[in-house]
Amino acid sequence: MDRRKFIGTAAAGSAAVLLTPGLLKAGELFKTKAIGFQPFPIRDMVAKDFAGTMKTMAGMGYQYTEMCYPKGYAGAGFAPLVDAKPADLKKMIEDAGMTCPSCHFGMNDLKNNFKECMDYAHGLGLTQIVTPGLETPGKTIDDFKQACGELNKIAAQIKKEGMATGLHNHEGEFKKIDGTLIYDAILDALDGKLVRMQFQTEVIKLGYKAADYFRIYPGRFISSHLSDWTADGKQVPIGQGVIDWKEFFDTAKMTGVKNFFVEMNFDTYKDSATYIHGLLG
Repeated sequence: MDRRKFIGTAAAGSAAVLLTPGLLKAGELFKTKAIGFQPFPIRDMVAKDFAGTMKTMAGMGYQYTEMCYPKGYAGAGFAPLVDAKPADLKKMIEDAGMTCPSCHFGMNDLKNNFKECMDYAHGLGLTQIVTPGLETPGKTIDDFKQACGELNKIAAQIKKEGMATGLHNHEGEFKKIDGTLIYDAILDALDGKLVRMQFQTEVIKLGYKAADYFRIYPGRFISSHLSDWTADGKQVPIGQGVIDWKEFFDTAKMTGVKNFFVEMNFDTYKDSATYIHGLLG
């Protein structure tokens, strides 16, 4: 969909969302005080002192976190946690006064080591499993559609395990192939009853707003990664950039988004939590 047409359609659809009883019910479950963080930007701290880092983040005002599957992310800095039992990590998170509802697992891990991933997920007490990408060469829209079909099948298995499946985006999904926005094609190809989306707000740099997508696809988003940016693309604490966060949270509340994970540089985490708690009241 053309970006201008998309934004226009989003505005037109907002009234319908406001009148949907099911979405209003979902909004009643929205926990305004609970916010989380994604540890990937501070993986060095997490790997060196997991328990201490969880306590530090809780002290800044975070109530939950989203893990990265250590075995799948070993090459990205999580290798020191590969041999840690998920139940032990869960206890350290809880000892810090937080919970861990979600974790990132790569598509290849889910396809090739499903049982091992599920054992880890149950040990950590997860309710959501999110894959950070479709792991496809992505040369054509059909490549993405085929990968979506694979994720639909995996999600059906995950549902039998009692957990929900999510798909995270990066900037790459907001490019076009033969005039079609990749992200829109992905949304069309995924089974919305099996796979929900995790929206990364960083794509504001490309002109795409989370709130617009929440309105157009109500009920399709389970969580979001939060970051804020200046007009010239500099990362700043939540509330100091160009994103309208009141619109973001109001729309998220109406459309069933469950979890919010701040994902930025360490020096932004405290101010971001303070701003969000102040905004949500």
